[in-house]
Amino acid sequence: MKKILNIALIAMLIVVSCSQSNNTFASAATAPDHKLWDELLKKYISKDGFVDYKGMISEKAKLEAYLDILSNNAPNDSWSKNEKLAYWINVYNAFTVKLIVDNYPLESIKDLNPTISLPTVNTIWAKDWFKIGGEDFSLDRVEHKILRKDFEEPRIHFAVNCASYSCPVLRPEAFTAAKVDQQLEEQAISFINDPKRNRITKEQVEISKIFSWFGGDFNNGQTLIQFLNKYSKVKINENAKVKFMDYGWSLNDASKN
Repeated sequence: MKKILNIALIAMLIVVSCSQSNNTFASAATAPDHKLWDELLKKYISKDGFVDYKGMISEKAKLEAYLDILSNNAPNDSWSKNEKLAYWINVYNAFTVKLIVDNYPLESIKDLNPTISLPTVNTIWAKDWFKIGGEDFSLDRVEHKILRKDFEEPRIHFAVNCASYSCPVLRPEAFTAAKVDQQLEEQAISFINDPKRNRITKEQVEISKIFSWFGGDFNNGQTLIQFLNKYSKVKINENAKVKFMDYGWSLNDASKN
């Protein structure tokens, strides 16, 4: 009889343990609120899209609190596609801002590269330095292994910001599942028609090197010119000459731009 009671007690403990584990997992599986990040962006992004890093530093505790939310609430299959997409764009941008905040002042994010570095291999983007769901992550992993690979969404290139002058500007609001498609559309229109980053005429386009580095992302069943014409206010001739502009890596610092 005692043996039967012990077995029953063990079984009950297992059930309770599993129930608690499932509840914890369910709460972590809920897409997080991006309100803290939204508040920081609205306050510290200039009208030209540059970052007030001194302001961000003054509210570093709020930034860290948001990053903790991201780190402890990794997506799973219960999330919608838009929830995942908004989450990963915010991850890339928020952790990039942290990188600058932690090392400010500096002239360029490239100043954080190792002394001896190889392009795409041994860089600040390739380094694992933050955690998502307990796993080590790099900015490259977020951009190339998740955003580009899993979503096949070329407009993400106008949403992620690498803390540099020639990058698409940091949007002054957080990306959210409810608005992410509209937000990406607005980012594409804004970036492609920004004369600081793309110069477009009917006969010739001088465009960001983003379109060279990630050319395959924009050529899915269409030419680059056809892609640009979806968003450009100036309609480009299909046989227009294409040149790529030099990329400016100076820091997107509001105090210097």
